[in-house]
Amino acid sequence: MRVDLLTKEYPPEIYGGAGVHVAELVRALRHDIDVVVRCFGGDRDAPSTHAYGVPAELADANATLATLGVDLRMAQDVQGADLVHSHTWYANGAGHIAKLLHGVPHVVTAHSLEPLRPWKAEQLGGGYRVSSWIEKTAFEAADAVIAVSDGMRRDILRSYPALDASRVQVVYNGIDLERWKPTTDHDTVRALGIDPDRPSVVFVGRITRQKGLPYLLRAAAALPEDVQLVLCAGAPDTAGIMAEVTAGVRALQEQRSGVVWIDRLLPQHELSAVLTAGTVFVCPSVYEPLGIVNLEAMACGLPVVGTATGGIPEVVADGETGRLVPIDQATDGTGTPLDPDLFVADLARILIEVLSDPVRAAEMGRAGRLRAEREFSWDTIAVRTREIYASLL
Repeated sequence: MRVDLLTKEYPPEIYGGAGVHVAELVRALRHDIDVVVRCFGGDRDAPSTHAYGVPAELADANATLATLGVDLRMAQDVQGADLVHSHTWYANGAGHIAKLLHGVPHVVTAHSLEPLRPWKAEQLGGGYRVSSWIEKTAFEAADAVIAVSDGMRRDILRSYPALDASRVQVVYNGIDLERWKPTTDHDTVRALGIDPDRPSVVFVGRITRQKGLPYLLRAAAALPEDVQLVLCAGAPDTAGIMAEVTAGVRALQEQRSGVVWIDRLLPQHELSAVLTAGTVFVCPSVYEPLGIVNLEAMACGLPVVGTATGGIPEVVADGETGRLVPIDQATDGTGTPLDPDLFVADLARILIEVLSDPVRAAEMGRAGRLRAEREFSWDTIAVRTREIYASLL
């Protein structure tokens, strides 16, 4: 069986959870499947991996049109595959066109949904309507849709009611438990400006509306003075959200010490060291299909405080591997808290509760590692994905 896996992100060009998912899935599937990767960006040296740049004629076009230009080239080259598997709307167009052109099954993995990310219009302008059309068309025509959580499956069926529910299967995101594990490296942590002897709250994520970073910055003002806030945050969606976060960080730094902002993508070893040195990981997202960062933190032995939204409650066992922060959200697709002040207050309160009992926090961290080992290994996920492929051939 030859599977052509279509994706925007692939090592070394990874900026989010979808790219991590693709890289790990490919590695696990290649034990017994011929997987050809077709990705965006610069040339790759990896075997059976082909990269595609934006056609020169579309270099100055709206980002969605440039994406379609790449998709067309990918779809043409899929000839000879038994099945195509696309990830994110960027590659969904290529998968859908390949299905039509070559008569092969198309599997989609949903990492996020355009209808639930209306703030993308800030980034794409009218292109947001194009990306939404691409995603809707590909999902509704796909032979199988993989949701990374039960919460994501519910969101898919609500967003695309014409989709046959029997074609939507749940296969969780996973974590490489050999690479992601407790890593004590105080020299590396100190070089990043973090004091390993102080308690710390760690955030990892892109600077985008869905990650809820502005709410965390407000909540952090209430944390005990000895607590550090470590923000591993970069890749802003827009200049506007970057300006908002920058202002919030600066205001917080004027109020308290130990606000550390790392605005670059850390290598895996450095990030593992930062997580291991932390006291608690925080995921204040207002939209999160699952959250690979939560799995990475758990694998490194860190308890997770996350918003009770999307797939987060399927990862974080409340009171066992971390704590869930309640939230009442708008139903207009933005996920905005109906009472932002209450959400911020609850986030601060629960973080303080975890920080105040470091022994209990460490127990939850160890339980998180065990849960990651038991339920989120890539071998398990690869088996389930192969079963879906086999059902279509």
